[in-house]
Parts: sequence; structure tokens; C-alpha cells
Amino acid sequence: MNQPFVIWLTGLSGSGKTTIAKILKDKLEIMGKTVEILDGDIIRRMFPHTGYDEQSRMDHIMKVGFIAGLLEKHNVCSIVSLISPYTEARNFARMQCKNFIEVYLSTPIEICEERDVKGLYSMARSGEITNFTGIGAPYEVPVNPDINLDTSTESEYTSARRVYSLLEKRELVY
Repeated sequence: MNQPFVIWLTGLSGSGKTTIAKILKDKLEIMGKTVEILDGDIIRRMFPHTGYDEQSRMDHIMKVGFIAGLLEKHNVCSIVSLISPYTEARNFARMQCKNFIEVYLSTPIEICEERDVKGLYSMARSGEITNFTGIGAPYEVPVNPDINLDTSTESEYTSARRVYSLLEKRELVY
């Protein structure tokens, strides 16, 4: 049976979520899966009035979780690449889905800052940006993710292979 699923990549900005999502999408499509990436940056561009305060972030994450659940119900696999800093919102997303795989990118903030091509961490540290996750806003670390990845100790390709292996183990891909 061809079961759809939702891979929920959560972690700080610069941890490797988008890169891993793209690698996984390519692999899954080769295997015959229909896949959509729900990337935080792209979704925010589509809804530019989404705020960065706690309630706006909660609402945003919950909406993405709802969309991922709808896609799953229509046999589309979703790979969500979203900082999603709040446990409550991630739990809501999990409840919308039948096969939900929470992937925590535990890459240390120092490494994320080194990779920051947009300069967001510098702007947050200088006060130009407020409520930046990990600096001025909290990130609630997942207590029991399905898999923990640290892209400071392994490549994004190795990380993606580990997620794919988990899908195989759960018999979601063959």
C-alpha cells in the first residue's frame, strides 16, 4: 500500500531544513511518491502579513500543519521545512496527520550563525530584528522527536539518508 506521510523538519534558521527537504523530495519522487515541500520562507512570501509575535507564529504553524494533513489525506507526501519553535503548535500539526515524522535539526546556534547568508542573526543581535528565534524569541526543543539530526556533525545528504531509512523502517517507502 502506498501510504502518504508528513515529514516535519524543525530547527533554528540555518540548521539545514530546506536543504534536507529538497534532497528528500528528489529521492522520494524518484521512488514514485507525490511530494510537496511546505517551506516557511516561501509560505511567508505568499502571506506577507503574517507576523512574528508568538500568537502569529502559532497560527502560522497550525495552518501549515492543517495543510500538510489535507495533502496527506489526498495521498500527497509533505515535507515541512519550518522553524516551528512551539511545542503546542507542532503537537497540533501532529494531530492533523496520520503518519507524522518529527525531525529535529539540533544544529548548534553558533553553526547556524556561521551559515547565515541573509545576515539575520547579525541583525537580531544588533537589535534590527526583534523576536528572532533563538535570539529574542524562544525555541522549544522537541522532547521526543522521531529523529534528531545535527548537520554540524554530518552532511545534509547523510541526514536525508537517515530520514529515508526511518521511512523504510516504518514501511512508508519500499
